[in-house]
Amino acid sequence: MNAHRILAIRYGHHTRKAAANFIGGDDHATDMPLDYYVWAILRDGLPPIVVDTGFDAETAARRGRQLLRPVGDGLAAAGIDIASVEDVIITHMHFDHAGSLNLFPRARFHIQDAEMAFCTGRAMTERMMRAPFDAEPVVDMVRMLFGDRVVFHAGTSTIAPGITLHHLGGHTAGLQIVEVATARGPVVLASDAAHLYANITRAIPFPIVVDVPAYLAGLRRLTEIAPSLDHVIPGHDPLVLRLFPAVAPDVVRIDLAPSSPIEENL
Repeated sequence: MNAHRILAIRYGHHTRKAAANFIGGDDHATDMPLDYYVWAILRDGLPPIVVDTGFDAETAARRGRQLLRPVGDGLAAAGIDIASVEDVIITHMHFDHAGSLNLFPRARFHIQDAEMAFCTGRAMTERMMRAPFDAEPVVDMVRMLFGDRVVFHAGTSTIAPGITLHHLGGHTAGLQIVEVATARGPVVLASDAAHLYANITRAIPFPIVVDVPAYLAGLRRLTEIAPSLDHVIPGHDPLVLRLFPAVAPDVVRIDLAPSSPIEENL
């Protein structure tokens, strides 16, 4: 049985109001900040697999986000040697998930066909659609493609024992989630299929979405794959850092159970 360990590594933060996190807004003028994470899947005797690559200092300044520490430093603090990473899963190509591809000199990058077509195609002629994308990471991914370092997927793919990709779409055309076998059952790295647990429990999408029906279907798919809400890891929820066991500053073990059920903290 494959039982992998998984780390969530926070590298950034953004203060915002609850109304900004749901289509249609929110009646409460409360703060509901976002945290920014990358994830690492640790496998016995094999190189770690990194999920997403974050953004850098220039992007943080330009987009008004707080970079708590460079992604490479966060991975190093978690005990991960970037040079040893052979596989990086890119859940989607937004600036905060694909902004540091060049950190990984040996890695292959796993991406859905639909995402590459989306971020290099007709949709990017629309200013609103391309706003969450930066041109340089997209160009970097094209360079990786021409360097034989891109692995394409269409739908569901098992890329290693106990690690399965599922195409959901919704947030972007090619958004994929990662199902990981752990000792407590399958844990789903939802990325931006749900920024926050509240997007799941309220069944209301985050406002950056290209296909609302696909987003809502994706929320249902998350709950079908994961045994419980405690087994789903949203892309940006500060509760992840607060409730899962810490192994280093801003690094938590999400293959372990949270300190209390997620639903009790919403």
